Formats: sequence, structure tokens, C-alpha cells
Amino acid sequence: MEDKKRTISGFSKLSKRKKIKWIVENFFKDPEKVMHELVSYWHKDEKEQKILDEISENTLSNYPLPYGVAPNFLVNAETYAIPMVTEESSVVAAAASAAKFWLSRGGFKCEVLGTEKLGHVHFFWPGSFFELKSHMVNLKPQLMASVAHMTANMEKRGGGIREITVRDFSDEMDDYYQLFVSFETCDSMGANFINSILEQFAQEIERYFLHAEGVSAEHRQVEILMSILSNYTPDCMVRAEVSCDIEELRACADMPAKDFAERFCKAVKAAYIDPYRATTHNKGIFNGVDAVLIATGNDFRAVESGAHAYASRSGRYRSLSHCSLEGDRFRFWIDLPLALGTVGGLTAVHPIAKRSLELLGKPNAQELMCIVAAAGLAQNFAAVRSLVTTGIQKGHMKMHLGNILNTLGASDQEKERAQSHFADQTVSFHDVKSFVEDLRL
Repeated sequence: MEDKKRTISGFSKLSKRKKIKWIVENFFKDPEKVMHELVSYWHKDEKEQKILDEISENTLSNYPLPYGVAPNFLVNAETYAIPMVTEESSVVAAAASAAKFWLSRGGFKCEVLGTEKLGHVHFFWPGSFFELKSHMVNLKPQLMASVAHMTANMEKRGGGIREITVRDFSDEMDDYYQLFVSFETCDSMGANFINSILEQFAQEIERYFLHAEGVSAEHRQVEILMSILSNYTPDCMVRAEVSCDIEELRACADMPAKDFAERFCKAVKAAYIDPYRATTHNKGIFNGVDAVLIATGNDFRAVESGAHAYASRSGRYRSLSHCSLEGDRFRFWIDLPLALGTVGGLTAVHPIAKRSLELLGKPNAQELMCIVAAAGLAQNFAAVRSLVTTGIQKGHMKMHLGNILNTLGASDQEKERAQSHFADQTVSFHDVKSFVEDLRL
């Protein structure tokens, strides 16, 4: 049954304080306390808060997440302290640990393999694919002319539309075709640029078939379904890798270097073979990737969806990273689709995103692709290293100890004693809870 108290008309038109008032009075048991908490997270600078309010809709407050830094990243001979925003314990520490290990072993070598982004106009047309392709000879120049005013500035920067083709899906859905368009958007992620052009193309396709000569009456009608970029960008790729003599890996674990290298590569191969393992394996990569994307104001959801599609391109979900032992050399690398931007969008608005890019030396999009891929590979290296040696829980739960103590409302003195007690013991919630309760007896 509808609860009249919990529904409202015109909510978006209320002031922020009135929005909060309605929310806390109808959804919380202690409205006054919750009101105070939400307001307490407002930015002290009203100008900065206004920027944050305008990024999204119906904003009530801000949601703080830890903003950390993983130092000692050597990427293509440049040293970085990489900003990372994450709520998960041990992510920043793991990335920093891996970065420090590889710092004296040549660091991360990265290569951008492509920067092409894609978009489609999805439409229905009753003619054959052969006829559609024949029309492209005349249609393509008209499409380009219709967006010349929109592409001019991008073309000055070396970008623009790279290719226009049509694709046939009529065997899977009657009369269904796609206009397939590739773009170069330089240092911009380019979503608005791409979508605006695709929507203009859709209008031009309708006009073309309505007025073009040689088109029969039954073929003049085009139904545009949608015009939208694709977050699957298999030609916007970066490769990051690390390598060293196998013997140098002796510093990684309390076991012979060759044994460690073989166990490490077997673990990576297991993630290539088994989609269950691949899912968790790749999630670990994105612990690092997402943290940097959020810190720099990039769309981590778009990148994740594209990378997961790429991981499934063979018809089976597989690992994004790879490992090889060739002679005396250990090599570990990742191929990652990354459609990123360093200008426009949130990167130009969010105050901390701007600082993150400044911290990284104001990289262009290709440089940021390399930095992000290195962070993902470092995270993966640290995770697999733990898995094949001490196990993931030892390091993770050590970092999680602080969260457990905060959950238990531990005092500073209790935290200090707990940190000392668990310094050489396995951490579990039950054990920490029991320890704190004993302290309080």
C-alpha cells in the first residue's frame, strides 16, 4: 500500500535544506541528529559546495571517501605518486608495495596500442544490406557535411571522425542495421561530442532516404531506434608490463624465486582458464584502476563495462592480465581498454579531480591511460603475490583491523593495545571483538 508520507510531488524544486527536512522527518527515527550529520558534511566553502551540488541532482550532502596516494610508481621512466580514492582496506598499501618492488627493477613499461572510440546509430530500414551499402557512397559525404561545424575544433586538435561504415544485423532482427562510427577525441573522453554527432547523423539518415533519388516509396521510411556511443572500446587500448630476472623475485616471498615465479604464473593462468577465478582476479585489477579513475574524475563504470566485455571477447570470460616465464625472465602484463579524458567533464569541474591531475603532472589522455594501467597491474601483482604465498587474509585483515576497531567504538588506548596485540597474529572480527571486550572487563 502506498505510504502518503513517503511520497512527494515537486521534490526537486525544494531548497536543499527543505529536501533534507522532508527526508529526515519521513525516513529516520532521529530527524534532528540525521539533519545535523548531513549538513556537517557540506563543504565549508559555499562556492565549492555549489559546484558539488550541481554535479548531480537532488543533492543533500557529500559522501566522503578516503583520498590516498600510492608513491614510488615508475611509469615509462617518470616517477609518480598516484592518487587513489577507495573505501577498501589494503588497496593503496598493496599498490604502493608493488610499485616500490618494481621501482628498482625498471618500473612499469606502458604502450598505448590505440585511441579509437566508437558509437552507433541503430536503425530499421526495409531494404537489403546490399542496397544500404550502395547508398553509403552518397550518404557518407552528406553525413560528414552535416557535422562539419561540430567537428572543426576537434579536428584542429588532431581528432574527429575516423571512419563510417554500416553493419547488418537483419538476420537477428528484421530490418535492423547500424551506422558504425569511429572517433578520435584526443584528451577528451568525448562522450558528449560523440553522442551529439551520432544524433545529427540519425537526422541526416532520415532526411537522405526521404529525399534521395532512386529510392522506392517503400524504402523511404527509416525508423531510428537510438544513437549512442559504445563503452566497448577494443581499439582504445593500453599495455602495461613489468619484467625482471626470475632470481630477483626472491625478495617477493619466503620461498625459492623460481618456485614463486611458477606459482604466480599458474595463478594467472588459472584466471585465464576459469571464469569464476577470472571474475575475482579482474575485480582485483579494478581495485586499483577504479581508485585512480575516481580520483581523476573519470567514468569508472564505463571503463569497467568495456573491460569486462573485452575479457569476454573469446566467448568466455578470462583474465585481463598475463604472465610468462621465458628462460630466466619473468614477465607480467595487462592489456586494458581505457577510454579516458583529462579535459572537460568532471575533470574540469571537481576540485579534487583537478588536483589529482595536477599531482600527476597534468597528463594527456594517453599518459593517464599508462598511469591507470600501471596501477591496475600493480594491484594485481600484489594480490596474486599474496594469494600464492601467505594468503590474502593476512595482509588484508591487518589493514582491516582499524575498521573493525572503529565498528566496535574502540578508544584510542584500546586501538593502540589491539594494534600491538595483533601485530603478529591473524585478524578476525571475532578475535578482535573478544580482545576489546576483555580489555573492558
